[in-house]
Order: sequence, then C-alpha cells, then structure tokens
Amino acid sequence: MRQKHPTGQKRRAGRAGPPCRRRGPRVTRRALLLGAGAAALGAAGLWLRHLGGPGGEAPAAPDAGAPPAGEWRAAWISYIELQGMDYTSAEAFRAGAAAMMDRCAGLGLNTVIVQVRPFGDALYPSALFPWSHICTGVQGVSPGFDPLDILLTEAHSRGLSFEGWINPYRLQASASSPGTLAADNLANTHPDWVAAAGGGLYLNPAIPEAAAYVVEGVAELVRTYPVDGVHFDDYFYPTTDPAIDAARFAASGAADLAEWRRQNVTALVKAAHDAVKAADPTLRFGVSPQGNPDNDMSQQYSDVRGWLAAGSEDAVVDYLCPQLYWGYGYTLSNGSRRFAYENILAEWLAMPRGSAALYVGLGAYRIGEGDGGSNGDSVSGWSTGRALADQVGTLRAAGAGGYALYRYGSLFQNTAWPQLAEAECAALTAANAPDGGRAG
Repeated sequence: MRQKHPTGQKRRAGRAGPPCRRRGPRVTRRALLLGAGAAALGAAGLWLRHLGGPGGEAPAAPDAGAPPAGEWRAAWISYIELQGMDYTSAEAFRAGAAAMMDRCAGLGLNTVIVQVRPFGDALYPSALFPWSHICTGVQGVSPGFDPLDILLTEAHSRGLSFEGWINPYRLQASASSPGTLAADNLANTHPDWVAAAGGGLYLNPAIPEAAAYVVEGVAELVRTYPVDGVHFDDYFYPTTDPAIDAARFAASGAADLAEWRRQNVTALVKAAHDAVKAADPTLRFGVSPQGNPDNDMSQQYSDVRGWLAAGSEDAVVDYLCPQLYWGYGYTLSNGSRRFAYENILAEWLAMPRGSAALYVGLGAYRIGEGDGGSNGDSVSGWSTGRALADQVGTLRAAGAGGYALYRYGSLFQNTAWPQLAEAECAALTAANAPDGGRAG
C-alpha cells in the first residue's frame, strides 16, 4: 500500500522493535456488520471546516467518547510485518500470530486487514499464484504449512474479523522486491499482460484477461477460506504514461484516456465486489484509496466519488477507507490547508453516498516523524502520545463509520519512537473502551 503526500511523496513504512503491551476487552466477531458506518451530516462537515479553516488555528480535538455501536476499528498488517515472522515451523509461526492478534484485540480493535497477496503471490496454497517469498525468502517455495489458516484461526479465536488484503496488479515493486520471480508468476506465464513502471512490474489494467484473473483470485480466496472480507489498497494504474495502453486505447474508440482508464479500474473493482458477494452476501469488500481524491481520479484512475455514490445492484464497494495521513492544520508550501486532517475529512464525508460506508485510514507511521507539512507543528503535533486517539475523536464526532491504522508495526514494533508508540497505544485503548476510558 502507498499513500502520497499531496505533492507526490510516498508514505514511509516504519520500523521494527518492541511491542506495546496493552490488553483490553475483546470483541464479538462480525459485530461491525451490525453498523456499516453512519452517514455524515452536512452540518458535521461545516462544523469541521469552521474549526479548521484556512488561516485559523488547528482545532482542538473532541474527546473520543465511547465507541459507537457498529464502529469498524482495524489495523493493517502488511507484508513488512509478515516477513519478520518465524516460518521455521507452524508452531513458531502460530506463536507469533497469537501475540499479534492479542495486541490488536487488546487495543480494542475488531478487525485485522492482512496482506495475503502482496506481489502476485500468496501466503496460502493457491492454484493461481505462487507461494510468496515472504514465507521462505524464495517465491514459489512452500513453508510446509498454511500461514493464512493460522492467522485466520488466531484472529477469529479472539473475536477479530479478518479481511484479506490484496494488491490486485503489483507483481514486483522493484528489482529486489521480490528479487526473483517464480516460474509460475504471471510476469513469466503471461508477459503480454505485464506493464513495467517505476522499476516495477504490474498487470496492465487495460487487459481484460488480466483483470479476470485477479477476480478469479478473489473468488478462490473467499471460496477456500473463512475470511470476513476482501480489501484492495490504492495500487491501481501504475503510471500515467499513455504508452502502456496506447494500442488498446486506440482500438477502444474511446475519446478520453483518463475516463477510459477509470472505466477499466471500475470494471475490475465491481467484478471483485460481485465475486465476494456471490460467495457469501455477508462478506465485505472495500478499498483504501489515497486521501487526495484528485490523485485517485487522475493518477490512479479510481472513480472514488462514483464508487461511494453507487448503491443496490450497482454497488461497487461496501466501504471506502481513504488514507487521511495528515495532521491537524497540515499546510502545503503554497499555504493551502485543504489536506489538514479536519478539512480533508470533511471533504470526504461531504461526498454523496449510496450504500457504501466511509471509514478513515489513520497514519500511525507518522508518530514522532511528522507529516512534512509547512505548518510549525507538523512534527510536534505527532509527538503528543495521543495524536491518533485525537483523530479518532474527530472522526467519531463527524459521523465516520470507523477507522484503520497504518500500520501494526508503527504501534507495536516502533524502535525509533517506542515511548510515543506506547503512549499512543494507551490512548487508543482508552478511546476504544466501552466507556471511552472514563472509568480509569
């Protein structure tokens, strides 16, 4: 997953280190399905804009209060955390998975989003994709057990819903990630489906057969494993370069390249959604787009506004979880505060919505590091020990249906800022307690 700063900066991955040791009440599996997220009121958007308008002071965050019924509270567990686990035996892996799920449940979360298909490969035996190099260091080599089955068992036994996180198009992020692709990686079996961009290899979104293969992979996952949902991140078109699909665009007869590309992406996302629902209508399908909707539309070719507005049989997603990884008062070098957390949250909540819920991606990886804004508190605002809990309070007051934290390692394996991460864990645990932490 990636998130771009409004000027194009990618988000950083975070560091490894000791975990927070907070424990808390566990939750009931699928409880979040009882409330997919409240619709935002226009008044909430106006309230947030009033507090955080251009030129004003960053708003004081409201008290998080008690979690609303049906709130979705999630953490992303990426391939970065997964590759640090012990795959020498099923028992060793299970011990690590159990500790991971204990920490998520103890934080008061009810969902984990686990990256089970990072590079056109899989952390489970698949008829369509090779074993991930995350497991053994070599793509295509089995670890001798099923990591996904263990992760699912440990999550469900703690009342955590489990969403399988898939990168739909990415096969290789760079020449070293992964270094060697398996013989049955799609880059080798279907090189005609592949586009090179930025040093990586990606399935070409303009090729229907490639999209159909991705959808079949989604169907295989939900048919084979008791996942509670499927999650796509923001990796869609790998480049804006018109050369990668010029011939197909010319043959299509379409007049507008950007609109044609958005149609290609929407076709894939809609088909993936429908494949999930065909397996089990109670399963959920969501996408985590970039926080800047302009980038989504013009660089990733993701029609996020259309996806939010669709409903009923035309539904494309069950939820969106835009990556709003900026702090209060975030300011661009030109003085714009459009992407200040309080403002961009209001912008997303004001978008017309059909049946889709709207959640908020929060940037735990910003702890201690800051968000790169031109405002004077762009670092100190992320060094309070409760930056994330404050943002949770704001999104609850505004009517968002929940949130996800990027990423697990930034809270529980943070060697750069261990005390700040510990404090953030404590503040989140309190915010997620049934009484909003007031009893303590």
